[in-house]
Amino acid sequence: MADPKGFLSTEREIARSRPVEERVRDWNEVYVPGSLLPIISKQAGRCMDCGVPFCHNGCPLGNLIPEWNDYAYRGDWTAASERLHATNNFPEFTGRLCPAPCESACVLGINRPAVTIKNVEVTIIDKAWEAGSVTPQPPQRLSGKTVAVIGSGPSGLAAAQQLTRAGHTVAVYERADRIGGLLRYGIPEFKMEKRHVNRRIEQMRAEGTKFRTGVEVGRDIDAAALRRRYDAVVIAAGATTARDLPVPGRELNGVHQAMEYLPLANKVQEGDFITAPITAEGKHVVVIGGGDTGADCVGTAHRQGAASVTQLEIMPRPSEARPGHQPWPTFPMTYKVTSAHEEGGERVYAVSTTHFEGDEDGNVQWLHLIEVEFVDGKLEQKPGTERRIPAQLVTLAMGFTGTDRENGLVEQFGLELDARGNIARDAEYATNVPGVFVAGDAGRGQSLIVWAIAEGRAAARGVDRHLTGESTLPYPVRPTDRALVA
Repeated sequence: MADPKGFLSTEREIARSRPVEERVRDWNEVYVPGSLLPIISKQAGRCMDCGVPFCHNGCPLGNLIPEWNDYAYRGDWTAASERLHATNNFPEFTGRLCPAPCESACVLGINRPAVTIKNVEVTIIDKAWEAGSVTPQPPQRLSGKTVAVIGSGPSGLAAAQQLTRAGHTVAVYERADRIGGLLRYGIPEFKMEKRHVNRRIEQMRAEGTKFRTGVEVGRDIDAAALRRRYDAVVIAAGATTARDLPVPGRELNGVHQAMEYLPLANKVQEGDFITAPITAEGKHVVVIGGGDTGADCVGTAHRQGAASVTQLEIMPRPSEARPGHQPWPTFPMTYKVTSAHEEGGERVYAVSTTHFEGDEDGNVQWLHLIEVEFVDGKLEQKPGTERRIPAQLVTLAMGFTGTDRENGLVEQFGLELDARGNIARDAEYATNVPGVFVAGDAGRGQSLIVWAIAEGRAAARGVDRHLTGESTLPYPVRPTDRALVA
């Protein structure tokens, strides 16, 4: 145990954010660099090293949280990094982007503020990179087997790194022009600077992983050719089919899916554009959808100089306290204020969009909405509550419904789908096609980054067993494990 009295004597303290007026003028990460170092050892000391560490179960990766909390408290950052990497290939990603279900499952959180697990995690890995202790781990010998990984998001990268380290020759196929998937083009720079992605890619290249960008499997190369060329295939293409909003006026200029809008802002940071082709500058922006993607649109619009930003959510405003039907240690749906929301804008709950109104040139100008409420378990409109709000740019951030069915990947492989429209797989992450596996959102549906990495690691074990008959790779989670996390 780190500090036997730490949970009693030390209050929870999190990383400090840069002032709003400063950070909305740039795209750097919102937190004050180095703000965690003076406090993080004491925060790690709040960990009680529980006899039954529920944080392990709250984390899909099964992170050894009490162990690296103890090392961080003692200042042994090398040992802390080793324990962190034992279960997580990319802790600098999860430490910045994960909603921290582990903290919701923290035993201390039953009656006191939980341990700042996420902040401890990101401090450990940042110090490891600074110390130069994160180095390539190439395999000692090659197996002679080849694997293609389709998709370079967190799931695909985790599977590729594990399989490369197991001695297989791995090539990652990415349809975008750069490696990283949603990490590259879906996550704004202010949430995670892309230098973190770049150095992991360089580590993987040094280990032997090959990357093929600008290649879309199903269009640029067909499934049959890929199966002939490789001994196994891992599909980690994500759930990229966005949920649409089929209301009158949807066809107007200025109404875009979030994943049409966000990548362009990231491409500006990559140097591809001086100004994003779709920009919020000077416009009244409406974001439809109250989740993380919606918050990313809000923060991006602030930095682009929007005249106003309004975020709409069809569900009622969540409570700030844990709901009674979501008891500890489950991951509760509570009211959250992200860094983007701290920067301004209005959040409107329990409303539904009825239609869009445009000008004579076909550009959206107004969004018409109506309040809704639950009646006998169903959402119904409240008569007399209709109104319109100015909207010159609308982003749809309502989630995703499954993997892409238009590029031919599913049909060319002959893959079976489950009842939810995801690619079906068994406990070894194998599909109905021999030698073809699926991991991450493509098989699980839209989910968290920790689930993506966990499934990538677990699928890698299934592939390794398929190729060699056995595997020493860790097996952190099965697709049927829902346990404590949605």
